[in-house]
Amino acid sequence: MSNTPTSKLSYQDAGVDIRAGNNFVDDIRADVRGTFRQGVIGKIGEFGGLFDLKAAGWNDPILVSGTDGVGTKLLIANATGIHDTIGIDLVAMCANDIICQGAEPLFFLDYFATGKLERDVAEKVVKGIAIGCKNARCALIGGETAEMPGMYEQGHYDLAGFAVGAADRDNLLPNFQRMKEGDLLIGLTSSGPHSNGFSLIRKVIEICELSYDQKAPFSNKKLGKALLTPTRIYVETVLPLIREQLLNGLAHITGGGLVENLTRVCSEGLRPVVDFDSWNEPEVFGWISDAGNVSKDEMYQTFNMGIGLVLIVSPKKVQLVTERLRNVSESVYIIGTLEAK
Repeated sequence: MSNTPTSKLSYQDAGVDIRAGNNFVDDIRADVRGTFRQGVIGKIGEFGGLFDLKAAGWNDPILVSGTDGVGTKLLIANATGIHDTIGIDLVAMCANDIICQGAEPLFFLDYFATGKLERDVAEKVVKGIAIGCKNARCALIGGETAEMPGMYEQGHYDLAGFAVGAADRDNLLPNFQRMKEGDLLIGLTSSGPHSNGFSLIRKVIEICELSYDQKAPFSNKKLGKALLTPTRIYVETVLPLIREQLLNGLAHITGGGLVENLTRVCSEGLRPVVDFDSWNEPEVFGWISDAGNVSKDEMYQTFNMGIGLVLIVSPKKVQLVTERLRNVSESVYIIGTLEAK
């Protein structure tokens, strides 16, 4: 007996609506164009994004690229229906990484995958990406929206981001020639967990039988809204310091915590020594530790604990750097030093 359908079968019957995808591109066109900066050429909808380094003012640049996602923080966005900030996280995780190499973010591409495209949800996500790109001073010049029925649960989606930046050869970081024993570690505050450790956070919420709609134990906001506070983007804060060669290194504090991420940017023979009592930890971390009975060591290996970016600075430049940071309203902490191994 034949199982051939009696009526003509279409791609839409299989769950993919090409027309909806095309209409979505029209929905986000203005937001995407609003991120364009000097150097962008071409238009939205081409097969690739084009960028002219010469037009952007570069003479002898080194390209720096990075890619990341936002992990299981996405599940909280799905559970709460709050989709307008998760795109900021996506840009932040990529842009903060490439500035640690001394690079200015130039352009960004996103990948949005879902089982069935919900245009209003996708539009909110892309609006957040556009906000993040403006904060990171980079252009959103391309992306991909993939509709894959059966791959994702109803209402769920996944995100990935890709950033490309450029640095003058002399400004590349870390600078191991300048980095010396006795250099100081300057910490800049985070806005909370950023986009790391959310599998553990969700486990604590499950154990405590909490709802995302109830008031957060550590904030006046609802729990879901508080946990979706977007990752800070540090580009505008540190780019002027990079260009003036005031920094010897930068570390973005993500999964693995302070010590692991700082070790990645230290020259051979040096190690970071951190004074963990030198800043005030946000209340969210105390709540996670207490409610989940999570050890201090585990907390510091999983979360940023309130420090999102660390600058490695020569002692003679520390006063100037801290003054510059405070002039742009940064909370600045001297959190440690580099010592010989």
